[in-house]
Amino acid sequence: MIANIIVEQTKDGYFSCFVEEEIPYVGLLGYGSSSEEAIRSLQDFYEQMKAELKEEGKIIPELDFVVHYDMPSFFDRFNFLNQSKIAERAGINPSLMRKYTSGVARAGRKQYEKLHAAVQSLASDMLAAAF
Repeated sequence: MIANIIVEQTKDGYFSCFVEEEIPYVGLLGYGSSSEEAIRSLQDFYEQMKAELKEEGKIIPELDFVVHYDMPSFFDRFNFLNQSKIAERAGINPSLMRKYTSGVARAGRKQYEKLHAAVQSLASDMLAAAF
């Protein structure tokens, strides 16, 4: 079963995540000081609940996680990426991108689509590279 993890930066600067789909017997949530830590806490909780519920004779389905990030969470997780260069590739003003990634401003769907296309393009370029 596909489970979509939604990761967001909270107002206090930490990160939270949840599974969008309804999972029998449990709500899957995670929290941490980084987006990666929040995802890991959700996945650890899933494994823990799977084991505990199995002892009770209840089965949680096997999940394949797909992670969806807001901009601050994305650049927290992939902090080696240069935000300004990604913004340029996406056709987004770099100073506006910094506002998105810091949480000062929220990007709309069109900006997310531009960012997604830029990241996909970068990923393709990297896969085609050789040393």
